[in-house]
Amino acid sequence: MRPAYHPRLINPPFEDPGLFISFLLQRRAVLFDLGDVSALSARDILKITHVFVSHTHMDHFIGFDHVLRLMLGRQKTLHLFGPAGFLDNVAARLGGYTWNLVDNYPRPLTLDVREVHPDRVLRCVYRCRDAFRPQGPPETLPADGPLLREPAFSVRAAVLDHGTPCLAFAFEERFHVNILKTRVLELGLETGPWLSRLKAAIFEGADPDADFEVPARWAGGRARRFRLGELSERVAGITPGQKIAYVTDAGWTPANRRRIVSLARGADTFFIEAAFAHRHRDIAAAKHHLTARQAGWLAAEAGAKTVAVFHFSPRYTGQEEMLRQEALEAFAEKRGREA
Repeated sequence: MRPAYHPRLINPPFEDPGLFISFLLQRRAVLFDLGDVSALSARDILKITHVFVSHTHMDHFIGFDHVLRLMLGRQKTLHLFGPAGFLDNVAARLGGYTWNLVDNYPRPLTLDVREVHPDRVLRCVYRCRDAFRPQGPPETLPADGPLLREPAFSVRAAVLDHGTPCLAFAFEERFHVNILKTRVLELGLETGPWLSRLKAAIFEGADPDADFEVPARWAGGRARRFRLGELSERVAGITPGQKIAYVTDAGWTPANRRRIVSLARGADTFFIEAAFAHRHRDIAAAKHHLTARQAGWLAAEAGAKTVAVFHFSPRYTGQEEMLRQEALEAFAEKRGREA
């Protein structure tokens, strides 16, 4: 089964954190954290529709200007999410530039920015055509569900403590639609964009008795009509969806641990910081970070299938394998005890 979403850390573990998730067969991606993004190609950055920022320490937000510069002059809405203070942070970055020539852009960029609190979400829209000046006070929205909900997936957040509010995220596919190519060929059809329409109809819960047309180009030269439910049963396999959790910059506190485990429960891949070796846990606590062993414990407690650690302190340069091994041993040990 080919996964529909492909996550990858954009930098080595001693460099700025960031997780890029590309969508299979779509020119689309989402990004978690906005530090140094120079490792991403311009083509990849232009696929991004949503950016989820844990907090605005420099190593998590310095890439904002790079992304903004690439997207200027394009007909696009970029959605950004961040913790308390995020609207002011974005406004300050935008206010640092002069925008007197933006009327020359025929395709204007829009930034839809949301600031996430435990009890509410504040939203403000910044349009290039308005020189990125907000048109009125922020809109207040409820914080009673996912930050983003689409037919195929959702993104949820938890507010953690890093000495400042810091967001952790979980990207969760509702279910996976696996197209059975041999079944498609048995029906005398060819694979093509019509399969994306079929998947969308399944995710949206369309009426199974509705007509579904496969265009002539992929149906042997003559368009063919099927009942949606019948076609789905014949060519599509439904399996559990993929879950990806992303946690960085959080202290080892009871509240953080509880929220992390709840958010990441059952993750297929759990990306979690491991800033310090456990022998330096006092330093980790003072800096509101996790140790590698704590990261492994949390991943095991959440029931994650695999754990991927990152965001290592530079004091361990050349000892990458030591931190990774410490996390994996803690992960395996705690899973073994709980089995």
